[in-house]
Amino acid sequence: MFDPDELAQIRESKAQWEEDDVQPTVDRFGERKETFTTDTEGHEVDRLYTPADVADLDYEEDLGFPGQEPYTRGVYPTGYRGRLWTMRQYAGMGTATETNERFNYLLDQGQTGLSMAFDLPTQMGYDSDHAMAAGEVGKTGVAIDSLDDMETVFDGIPLDEVSTSMTINAPASVLLAMYIAVGDKQGVDREELRGTIQNDVLKEYIARNTFIYPPEPSMRLITDIFEFCAAETPSFNTISISGYHIREAGSTAAQEIAFTLGDGIEYVEAAIEAGLDVDEFAPQLSFFFASYNNIFEEVAKFRAARRLWAKIMDERFDANNPKSKQLKFHTQTAGSTLTAQQIENNVVRVSYQALAAVLGGTQSLHTNGKDEAIGLPTEQSVRTALRTQQILAHESGAADTIDPLAGSYYVESLTDELEAEARELIEEVDERGGMRRSIEEQWVQRQIQDVAFERQREQEDGERIIVGVNEYQVEEEGEQDIEEVDEAVEQAQKDNVATVREERDDEEVEARLDALRGAAEGDENIMPYIIDAVKVYATTGEVCDVLRDVFGEYQPGSSM
Repeated sequence: MFDPDELAQIRESKAQWEEDDVQPTVDRFGERKETFTTDTEGHEVDRLYTPADVADLDYEEDLGFPGQEPYTRGVYPTGYRGRLWTMRQYAGMGTATETNERFNYLLDQGQTGLSMAFDLPTQMGYDSDHAMAAGEVGKTGVAIDSLDDMETVFDGIPLDEVSTSMTINAPASVLLAMYIAVGDKQGVDREELRGTIQNDVLKEYIARNTFIYPPEPSMRLITDIFEFCAAETPSFNTISISGYHIREAGSTAAQEIAFTLGDGIEYVEAAIEAGLDVDEFAPQLSFFFASYNNIFEEVAKFRAARRLWAKIMDERFDANNPKSKQLKFHTQTAGSTLTAQQIENNVVRVSYQALAAVLGGTQSLHTNGKDEAIGLPTEQSVRTALRTQQILAHESGAADTIDPLAGSYYVESLTDELEAEARELIEEVDERGGMRRSIEEQWVQRQIQDVAFERQREQEDGERIIVGVNEYQVEEEGEQDIEEVDEAVEQAQKDNVATVREERDDEEVEARLDALRGAAEGDENIMPYIIDAVKVYATTGEVCDVLRDVFGEYQPGSSM
């Protein structure tokens, strides 16, 4: 970009500026802090960035153009000028009927994609009448016990006209099967089904713990989904490899990149080992990142992740299909940054986080409701969260040009730093035997926990200001309007699943479950058998219990 003589002159001029202008000002007035650092990395932020900080930047190799390798500037040649990101508000309200009402409300308000939250029993593969479900039915999302519930959720919502994201992992095959079955009943061609299942079990072992089966059969389920969807539902993303929960557990931005892409490497290797061609399934991989408060660090993170994944797919896996190298991702604003104190401040936090995601080129976005630190979001707060995206899209100008922060000496320097640090972490994971081994040995978890502990210490010591929490507090009066799940939801779900069992053909259910058991015990792709089972109203718990019997259940601390 600049020849050596120009760079030398810039460095000399900067040194002179610091001596003549900066130092006298600092001596007289000082600065707010002795050192400034990025939000999570601890990298020192320089007072000023110049071309000398990106002296090694090669435009063609390091940036390129949108839609071309290395995809630093985005995966689509027209960015948001062609189509805006999908506005996908996360929703799941107790019963299937309530969720259907919320989905229709959001679609009426201009949302362009659906995002489905499930309650804890569904995430763990239990029906609502199971003893393990007591007290949790409908609390964190919708309870889906059978195809009857899924049909109710999407009643009046044509699946060929919406894209649906489902945040489900261990039982992802079952919920995907139900979604496909609803599409079949609606007469929708499977090739027209669009959406994403999270289906990322490795991050469950790292950060969330809603796993069921041991890793080996879990990876088989994932690769079976890859194979089935490549043939049957090619427009459906088969996995959303999630850095979001890793970041929410306390990781740095570089750790979020490294451990997320590390999980991605593990999935690609497992699929190739299962006999799949990388260019057949890799275009259906997608990713899921968090967006935090430091706008520049987050933008740099997204750009670095795109560039690094393109290199990984090229260097490690010899991918030839350009779509195999494109890191496409959903973003959610950071739930852990929301505060119960002065919850109106959360609207501001979410707005900046959403801006960072858009400037970083996300493909879809969820903006949190301001009240999610205290309960499920109310209809009003969900509308405000959606309006935040719509104002950003139509009034801010942020969507009018592609990768608008490219060329910033600071952002390009930070992009390089994050990529380099993430690559070093991936190399260390490789030396430890890969992500599965690193997770088994708790190394990944310890890296995240160490950072989380340090951030908490900084907050408690006042080194890290959280507005309204440890600084700028006010006395607040009155109770907040909180969306609560009626206790009657649990009984309603129990009654509904009992009715489903009474009205279905039990002999047919048993036959389909027996066929599923045989496929699981063998080496056939089990997705067709799960679809067959749910179509005769075998329940989520019944399908998962068959797989529990065959695969076993993972116990933390056991060998992976």
